[in-house]
Amino acid sequence: MQDLKICFVGIGSIAKRHISNIKNYLNNDFNCQIDAYRSGNTPLDGNVSKYISNEYCDYDDVPKDYDAIFITNPTKLHYESLKLFKDNSDNFFIEKPIVYSNELDNDFEEFKSKTCYVACPLRHGNVIKYIKKNLNLNQVNGVRSICSTYLPEWHPGEDYRQSYSAKKELGGGVSIDLIHEWDYLTYLFGMPITVNAILDKVSNLEIDTEDIAIYIAKYDNMLLELHLDYFGRVPIRELMIFKEDETIIGDIYNNRIIFKNEDKIIDFNEQRNDYQVEELKYFFKLINEEIENINDIQNAVSVMKLAGGKL
Repeated sequence: MQDLKICFVGIGSIAKRHISNIKNYLNNDFNCQIDAYRSGNTPLDGNVSKYISNEYCDYDDVPKDYDAIFITNPTKLHYESLKLFKDNSDNFFIEKPIVYSNELDNDFEEFKSKTCYVACPLRHGNVIKYIKKNLNLNQVNGVRSICSTYLPEWHPGEDYRQSYSAKKELGGGVSIDLIHEWDYLTYLFGMPITVNAILDKVSNLEIDTEDIAIYIAKYDNMLLELHLDYFGRVPIRELMIFKEDETIIGDIYNNRIIFKNEDKIIDFNEQRNDYQVEELKYFFKLINEEIENINDIQNAVSVMKLAGGKL
C-alpha cells in the first residue's frame, strides 16, 4: 500500500466529500495522511476532523513535501491559492473553475512543470463514458443539453443567499457553477466554431448573480443548444442527441441512457458519489502513472471562456 501525504486548501462541502471518499473508498489502495489549510479556526465537525492529521492557518507553517494538494476553497480564491502553494507540491487537484473571470488571460507558465488537474466529475460518470465510447458522435445533427435545479435546495439547512453561488464577488453565477455542462460537451464534441450566449437574472431569487444562461453553438455538422438555470423546481440534467436514425437521451440526473426510437433504456444504477470516487481514483492514477491529463489548466481555461460566451 502506497503512503501519500496530501493537503486540502479549504474545507467546504466538496472537500468534506473528497476527504470522506479518500478515507472510505480508497483506503485499500492508499494510506493517506490528510492535512488542512484553513482561513478560519472554527472547529470542524467530527465527521471530517477525525480524518485530519494537521490543521494550518499560517502558510509559513505548511510543509513543502506534499504528494498532492487539493484546491477546494471558494471560486474566487482558486488561482490565488494555486500560486501560493505552487512550491508545496508537484500535483494539484483544483475544483472548478480554475480561475476567476478576470484571471483568464494569465499564461500559467509557472505551472507547466506541474500536474494540474481541474475537476470534471461528470466525465467519470457512466452516462458520459457510455456516450463517448459507444456512439458515433460524428453522425449527429443536433444536441440539446440542460441543467435546471433550484439553488435554495442545493444545501439543505444553509441559507442560499449567503452561498458563493449567490454572490458575484465570490465568483458565483449559473454560467460558472454549472460549467460541468460545457466541460462534458466539449469533451464529447470538441470546441464549437462560434457561440452566442445570453446570461441574465430573471427569477425572484435573492442573488446578485445571473440565474440563467442560454447558449447556441455552431459546429461543422450540427448546432448545439445549452440551457442552465438556478430556478427549476424539478431537477433536470440531461443531454439529448439527435441522429438520423435515433434520438438518444443521456439522463445524467437519473443515471440512464434512453434510446427513444429503439424504445430501449440502459440503467446504470449509479449515484453521484460513485463518479466522485471514480474521479479521485483517476487523479491518483494520474499522479502515479503516465496517463493523459484529460483536463489540464489550458483546457479548463478554454472551457471557462466558452462559458462566458467567448472562444
